[in-house]
Amino acid sequence: MSTTATPDDGATVNQTAEETTTNDTRNVEADKARAEELKNQANEYFKNKDNEKAINLYSEAIELDGNNAIYYANRSFAYLRQEAFGYALNDAVQAIKCNPAYLKGYYRRAGAHMALGKFKLALQDLEFVAKRCPSDKDAQMKYTECNKIVKKMAFERAIAVDKQEKSLLEMCRDLESATIEADYEGPKLEDGIVTLEFMKHLMEWYKNEKKLHKNFAYRILCDVEALFKKQPPLVDITVPDECKFTVCGDIHGQFYDLLNIFEINGLPSETNPYLFNGDFVDRGSFSVECIFTLFGFKLLYPNHFFLSRGNHESVNMNQMYGFTGEVVAKYSQTMSEMFTIVYNWLPLCHCINQKVLVMHGGLFSKDGVSLDDIRAIDRNRQPPEEGLMCELLWSDPQPQNGRAPSKRGVGIQFGPDVTKAFLAHNKLDYVVRSHEVKDDGYEVAHDGKCITVFSAPNYCDAMGNLGAFINLKGNDLTPQYKTYAAVPHPKVKPMAYASSLSLLA
Repeated sequence: MSTTATPDDGATVNQTAEETTTNDTRNVEADKARAEELKNQANEYFKNKDNEKAINLYSEAIELDGNNAIYYANRSFAYLRQEAFGYALNDAVQAIKCNPAYLKGYYRRAGAHMALGKFKLALQDLEFVAKRCPSDKDAQMKYTECNKIVKKMAFERAIAVDKQEKSLLEMCRDLESATIEADYEGPKLEDGIVTLEFMKHLMEWYKNEKKLHKNFAYRILCDVEALFKKQPPLVDITVPDECKFTVCGDIHGQFYDLLNIFEINGLPSETNPYLFNGDFVDRGSFSVECIFTLFGFKLLYPNHFFLSRGNHESVNMNQMYGFTGEVVAKYSQTMSEMFTIVYNWLPLCHCINQKVLVMHGGLFSKDGVSLDDIRAIDRNRQPPEEGLMCELLWSDPQPQNGRAPSKRGVGIQFGPDVTKAFLAHNKLDYVVRSHEVKDDGYEVAHDGKCITVFSAPNYCDAMGNLGAFINLKGNDLTPQYKTYAAVPHPKVKPMAYASSLSLLA
C-alpha cells in the first residue's frame, strides 16, 4: 500500500514533539545552571572590586536567563561602583520588572536615584523597603537619613524666598573675629596674603595631618571667590613658545598623590604653570587638604595656575561622596556652605593657545556649539540636568560615531564624528577632558582628537590604575604623558566622611 494513502496516526510526530519538549526543558535548565555559575563567578570579581569583569559575567548570565532579578540587581550595583548611574538605574528597573517582590531591586534603584541627586525618588524606594523590613536596622537608617535630606532641601527652598543670603565676604567678616590661639604653630597668612613660604608650610603642615586655622581658611575662600568671579566661564590661556604647561585630571581628595605630582613635575610657579581639570574633592578623605592647597596656589599665581569645575564640585555630589561631611568634621557646616558659593564661580573650561579646549566632561548633544556659546553660559548655580553646562561637566566619549544616552544618566556620550565636527567648527586641534578612571592614567581616543587624563592613582584605594598628567609646550602642543603610581597615605580610608547613603551607590 502506498504510504501516501496511509493515514498518519501521529505517533512519530508526537514522539518527536515530546522529545523536543524534553530537550528544550533540559536546555533551559542547563542555561539556568550555567547562568548561576556565571553569577557566582561575577560575585567573586565584584568582591575583589574588579567591576568590569563582574559586569561582563553578569551580562553573560542575563543572556542565558533574562528573567532573573538578582542578575540585574547585581549588575546594577557594579555599574553604581563604576559611576555608570544611568545603566545602574536601567538594571534596577529591570530587576523590579522581573520580580516586583525582590527588595534589592528597590534598594538599587534608590542608590541610582541618589547618585543622580534625585532624593525624592530615592526616598520612595527606601520607604518601600523600610516598611517591608521593619527589623532591618540598615534599611531603617537609610530611609531616615534620606528623609532628613529631602526635608532639609524642602525647608531650604521654602525659606530661600524670604532669606537674603549673605555674601561670602560678609560671612568671612563674621567668622574671622575668632581668636588665633597662642599655641597655633601652623601656617599664617602675611597681611592676609598667600606667599610661597605659606604654601610650603601649608603642604608640610597638611602632610603631618594638621589643620589650617579657620581664620586663614575663611580668608582663602573669600579671596579665591573674588578672583573666580572676575573670570569668564571659558578662560583663554596663552603659553609662550618654549614654556611648559601641565594639565592634570581628577584628584578626588588624594592629597598625598597631589604632593607627588608636585614632586615629579615641580611646584607651581610663573615658569611652571598648571591646570587642574575638576573633581578636586570627594571619595578621597583628604579633600580639604587638596582644595586649600589648590586654592592657595590659585591666589599665589592667579595667571599661571588654573582650576576648572568638575561634576563633583556640586552640592549633591559633596553630600553623597564625602566632601561635605569632611568639611563639617574638620571645620563647620557654615564652611561647607561657603564652598558651595565658591564652586559656583569656578570656570567651566579653558582654551590653550586657541587650539586645545580643556573641560572636565565632554561635548554636546547638539551640533554647532561655538566657544562664544560657552562664554555666554550663566555658571553661577548648581549644575543643571541638561544643556551646555551639564554636558561640559558630565559627558563622555564613545568609540562609535554619533551620540547616545549617557551611561551615567546625565550628559551624553559622543562619538569621533561629533568631536571632529566640533573641532572643525571652532578651529581647534583637540580636546582634553578628565572624568573617567583609566588604567594608564590617560587614554587617547577619536583619532587622537579626544584625550582623557585622570590624576588619582589607585582611585579609592581600589582600582589599581596609574595616575597621569600632560605636558605641553607653547610652540608644540603635542601632548606628552607622564604616569605614576599611588604613594602611601595615612590610614584613613576613602569615603571616611561620606554619607551612609553612598553605600547604596
